[in-house]
Amino acid sequence: MYDDNNIKELRARIIEKSPSLNAYQDKWWLLGTSGCHLCDIAAQLLTQFQAVQPVTYHDVDIADFDESLMMEFATTIPVILTPSKRLNYPFSVLDLQQLLSQ
Repeated sequence: MYDDNNIKELRARIIEKSPSLNAYQDKWWLLGTSGCHLCDIAAQLLTQFQAVQPVTYHDVDIADFDESLMMEFATTIPVILTPSKRLNYPFSVLDLQQLLSQ
């Protein structure tokens, strides 16, 4: 898990390339793309987690990014970006809980 100021900078770069995400600045983002079976599993884990924690997330398709930003995530998706943390797959519901407690 990454936990530093670079996450805020990364989210700002993503918003710059995809301005519609500005409306979701304070939400968790699940970065993935269609046809990614690991992304589907990550979404299922988030749904399970939401049953016990009131976390709101937004699906972000990296295919909508420009090529350089897309390539930054192409081999690491699914990725969860909170407003201050990054969590690369594989992760569990316990890992998601740790995002809240750290």
